[in-house]
Amino acid sequence: MILLAPVKTEKAIGKIEYENTLTFVVAIGATKDAIKNEVEKLFAVKVASVRTFITPGGKKQAFVRLAKGFKADDLATKLKMIA
Repeated sequence: MILLAPVKTEKAIGKIEYENTLTFVVAIGATKDAIKNEVEKLFAVKVASVRTFITPGGKKQAFVRLAKGFKADDLATKLKMIA
């Protein structure tokens, strides 16, 4: 399992609303291609881009921007990130 948990911070919710981007905590060894493939397979969406970084706490996070025609807020509602 590459995707460990969705991030539900205020900044992450803002990215959902304004950038069509979801934020996930991912496995430390996960590649951008692996993250993209897992998101597309699990949620039946198309991914436009993936950006990753490692937090000062040592966890890896991924910003997953969905392609046009797919709404991050719909997916976030299914994941119970937003009401």
